This record gives sequence, structure tokens and C-alpha cells, in this order.
Amino acid sequence: MSANRRSRNVTQGIARSANRAMYYAMGYKDDDFDKPMIGVANGHSTITPCNAGLQKLADAAIEEITACQANAQVFGVPTISDGIGMGTEGMKYSLVSREVIADCIETCVNGQWLDGVIVIGGCDKNMPGGMIGMARANVPSIYVYGGTVKPGHYKGKDLTIVSAFEAVGELTAGRLSETDFKEIERRCIPGSGSCGGMYSANTMSSSFEALGLALLGSSTMANPDDEIVERTRLAARTLVEAVKNNIRPSDIITRQSIENAVALIMAAAPTPCCTSWRSPMPRGCSGRSTISSGCAARFRCSATSSLRASTSPPTCTRPAASRWCCACCSTRACCTATA
Repeated sequence: MSANRRSRNVTQGIARSANRAMYYAMGYKDDDFDKPMIGVANGHSTITPCNAGLQKLADAAIEEITACQANAQVFGVPTISDGIGMGTEGMKYSLVSREVIADCIETCVNGQWLDGVIVIGGCDKNMPGGMIGMARANVPSIYVYGGTVKPGHYKGKDLTIVSAFEAVGELTAGRLSETDFKEIERRCIPGSGSCGGMYSANTMSSSFEALGLALLGSSTMANPDDEIVERTRLAARTLVEAVKNNIRPSDIITRQSIENAVALIMAAAPTPCCTSWRSPMPRGCSGRSTISSGCAARFRCSATSSLRASTSPPTCTRPAASRWCCACCSTRACCTATA
């Protein structure tokens, strides 16, 4: 079967004349209808520095997809910045934005019969939202992380976003001058990229490598550096090959790959956000996988310990669809930790 195994539903045959007319309006040629349609889920925005540097990656992906004799179809996905919304009513939209992002990806991929999708994101909620959307749509997919910000500098010290939070306490306690406070505020985030440190975005991007849906080494790059653009081009080429061979997330997300991702997350000792995201289980598994923060806090197994669904212990108050505990948690205390 040709690589356009899905998109041919809207591009081939006499009955699809009106469909093709809409593609012609966007500059498509006759031979384009025999090529795969590949979505580029672009998380670029100027809402947050985490996503402000993503457009160059989307542009690189589009160029490479086109060079590989495929059609790039670009659509946007939203983002919410915890760093900006924190401490305000805006945080009520933070967690739910993951579902919104996943819905955007699933809707565009399935609504337009795309043959594959490359998701480009760079903030805490883009990461799990993008991965959930990829797993739900279950078309050949790859995730491109936008990269970390570089450290800021002041008085011989490296700075991150945490430096600004700490400066608030230091100023309040009278241990920091207003001049130093303002300089730290101005310098701690020197440009585009996700918050520097093993916080949610950087930890999740690392786990995506272990899960198998991001290129190895892609989580260690900084957004301002040229190498991340080249890695995006490689990701696009890899995705086109996956489309040709019909390699989908359900072929990659396995029990072993989930265990690898969990082991990496535990080794990195991340923020709780990284241990509470859900994704649809791959085919052959029932229910939905959930790694709860309560379970993560009790993770004392070796790197190869498995996850298993608990039966229904009397103390477990979590919904049946989300009862997933680590195998070593004999008391099932993790089931009630986040109920």
C-alpha cells in the first residue's frame, strides 16, 4: 500500500473532486495527492519563552517533510505557562490544558485523515498533551522538544527561574537589596527555551526518549543552539520513514517502554507533574495507564520492576480505570494517595 494510506480517503476518486479543489486553493499540484499528508502540530506562541523559539523548528520540519516527497500540513496547538499563571486564577486552566492540547492534535489528525504527525512543543503541558494526542490518534508520530533555555548570569552565579522565586524570599527577609532583586529578575531567563533544570518539561522530554517516541539525545539541547534545528530535520525524516512503514505509537508504546520511561523519571527525581500524566494504553492492554504521584513517592523497586493493575483492595478509592500501582507497593497505599 502507498504511504498515503489514510489521506487517500479525502484526495482520491471522482467523489473527492470538491476536496481536491480545496487543496488546489492552497497550491497543491496533481502529483501531491499521491504523497502522504503529514501534520505539523506547532506549539509556537509568544505566551511563554518556553514556546517562543519553536517556529524555527516548525519551519525546519516543513522543509524536510517537503524534501522527503510528503506534504506538510501545519496547525497550531495552545499552551499555558505555569510560570506566568502561578498564584493566580489562571492556574485553574493549567492541568486541563493538557486535554485541550491532546484534543487539538487528535481532532486535526483524524478530522483531516493525516498519515502522520510531528508534534513540536516546549512547555510543561505541551509535553503530556502532545504525547496523549499522539497515542490517541495512533498514526505514525514523533515528538520534537523545543529545548531548554540557557542559564542566566549575575555576579558570577548561574541563574534559572527558581532564582527569581528564591529572590522574593530573600528580599522579603531583608537579605537581598532591591537592586540585586531586580537584576536577578531581569537576567534569570536570558532567552527562549523551557525552564532550565530538571523540572517538568526537561524531565518529560527525557522520558519521551525512553518511551521511544522522540529521538535519542533530543532532550539535552538548548533552544537557541543550531543543533536543535538539525535534530528537528532528522526527526522529520525519521517520521516520513515511519509513515512509509506504518510504524505507529501502538507499535512503540509497550509495557517495557513504559517501564523504561518510569525508571528514567524516578532516576531523575523530577517534579510531581511528571509522575501524574496519563496516556491511552497501547493495543493489547486494557484501561488507561496512570502513574500517580503517590505511587512515584513510594517507588523503591529496581529499574526493571513492572507496573500492574491492582485488583480492588478494600482501601483503594481510586476509579477502577486508573488503579495502577508499582509491583512492590504491597499495601496499595499509592491508590489512596491521590484519590
